[in-house]
Amino acid sequence: MSRLSIFPETVSSDGRGPSPQRLVCTDDPEQIGTELFRRGIGFERWPAEKNLDQNADQASILWAYRDEIERVQRASGYATVDAIRMTPDHPERECLRRKFLDEHTHAEDEVRFFVEGQALFCLHIGSEVLLIRCERGDLISVPAGTRHWFDMGSAPQFCALRWFNNSEGWVAKFTGSDISRSFPGLD
Repeated sequence: MSRLSIFPETVSSDGRGPSPQRLVCTDDPEQIGTELFRRGIGFERWPAEKNLDQNADQASILWAYRDEIERVQRASGYATVDAIRMTPDHPERECLRRKFLDEHTHAEDEVRFFVEGQALFCLHIGSEVLLIRCERGDLISVPAGTRHWFDMGSAPQFCALRWFNNSEGWVAKFTGSDISRSFPGLD
C-alpha cells in the first residue's frame, strides 16, 4: 500500500531520527496526491496489471507497458525511457542502494512508474521531509532541482519505468548533506 509520511526536517534532540512530530501520515491515494500536489509533486495511481516474466529483459518490459510509455511521452515530451528492475539477488543492489541513498538533485524531472514491488522516495522540500512509499501502480513526478534520495531496501524487489530528457539517463548532483541518515528507510 502506498504511504505518505511528512516530517519537519529537524531531527530529534539525540540526533538519531526524525522529530517525533509527524505532520502527515496517510495511505489514502487521494490524500497522498493532494499533499504532493500542494508541494509541486505529481502523483497518480495507474493500472499496472501486466504479469512480467521474472526473467523479462528491458525490451520485454518496455513492450508490455508501451501504451503507458507513450502516454507519458505524449504529455511531457520525454525523449528516453528505460526500465530498472531490482531483485534481492541483483549483483549491484548494494552499490546502487548506497548511491541512491545520498541526497541529490537532477537537472531534469524524475518520473517513475512502478510496475512491480515497492520502494521509498524521500523528498526534502523546504523545511519538510516527505517519505513516499511507492508501490505497483504509482506514477510519481519529481520536478528538476528537488532535493531527494531513494531507498530500495536491503532486499530490493521492484521494477519501475524511468523517463528522461537526455540520452545519458540517470545523472545526479549530490548535495553533500547527510540528512538522509536521519530518517527511516524502506526496511
